Amino acid sequence: MKHQLILIVLMIIFKAEAQSSASSMADSLYLTGNYTLAINAYAKMGNDRTNLQIARAYQAIGNLDKAISQYESIVAENPALQIAAFELGKLYLRTNAYDEARKLFSKLATGGSENPEYQYYLGEAYRELGQPASSLVSYKNAIQLDSTHLRSLFQLAKFFTVKQQRDQALEYINQGLEFYSNDVALVNLKALVYFNDDQYPKAIPWFEKVLALGERKEYVYEKLAYCYYKNWEFDKAKETYNELLKLNDDNSDTYFSLAEVYRKNKELDSAEVFIKKAMEIKKPIFATGYNALAGLARERNDLTTALSYYEKAHAQEPMEPRYYYQICTLNDQLAEEPGRKLEYYENFIKLYGSKQPYVSQMVARRISELKEEIHFSQE
Repeated sequence: MKHQLILIVLMIIFKAEAQSSASSMADSLYLTGNYTLAINAYAKMGNDRTNLQIARAYQAIGNLDKAISQYESIVAENPALQIAAFELGKLYLRTNAYDEARKLFSKLATGGSENPEYQYYLGEAYRELGQPASSLVSYKNAIQLDSTHLRSLFQLAKFFTVKQQRDQALEYINQGLEFYSNDVALVNLKALVYFNDDQYPKAIPWFEKVLALGERKEYVYEKLAYCYYKNWEFDKAKETYNELLKLNDDNSDTYFSLAEVYRKNKELDSAEVFIKKAMEIKKPIFATGYNALAGLARERNDLTTALSYYEKAHAQEPMEPRYYYQICTLNDQLAEEPGRKLEYYENFIKLYGSKQPYVSQMVARRISELKEEIHFSQE
């Protein structure tokens, strides 16, 4: 009897060692990316852990349908295995099965767990389903469980930034930055909050920090340059727009913006150079460029050249009333005969009167003055 007991114990030990060896071999195959052989090896063992590894291996090789099927089988057989349900829920999100993800994460979140990740991913499911109110509740639940949950803080901050609700956005942004001051996503949001609120001096250091953290994106340079421009820091604005051109020298808007910096700094010749460069890139749409060149000519008090550019702008976009209105006012200044002036203003009313009621009122008053002037001159 004693010998039989020893034999049974030895058999159990040998079997455990064999299973351990097989498991180690399967794990080695999995960790080195040999997923198909790993799946075959795990399938021979058939326990919760190896079944979970099979699901992970299917996901690793991109066979998401089989991965989902494997996860669903595990969850059905062992509902208490939260790790399987958690990974399945994330896979549902990845494959756009948002309602399935919502159901699963809702069950995990309401199962007495204090895991903020469940609340966060529940929020993600609601967000993808177009239910922002429910998603916000879930994100807030996540940060109640963990005040440092960055992804939930970011989603809340992003929502209120987009809605341009400055104070609420800053509340969540600052909460996140308190414990991770270099989180580039939150730093970027803080810059955008101030930018959207026209607080350009406050936005500047945050956009600068975004760049310092390595986020060298076109929109960052563009907005930072605009902040410098609005803050009358023209040299910094020029430098930043030039950095933007190094990233993309085929965007006419950048050249127009750079031209505006030079114009505002009274460097009209340089402004003209960049306007013409913008027009070269934006062919065949010249109207914006001609309008800008007309503005420069006006600043030089070269009204004849300004009129010529406005006429070219109007020829490009005849449905745009502001170009023709400038033609009217310049002819008013340049023409000697009241009748010629009157002709342009009356034509403005015919072309754009119903579309531009406020401007049409000013034009109507000028028409009245000119008619009176013509009447008295005839007498």
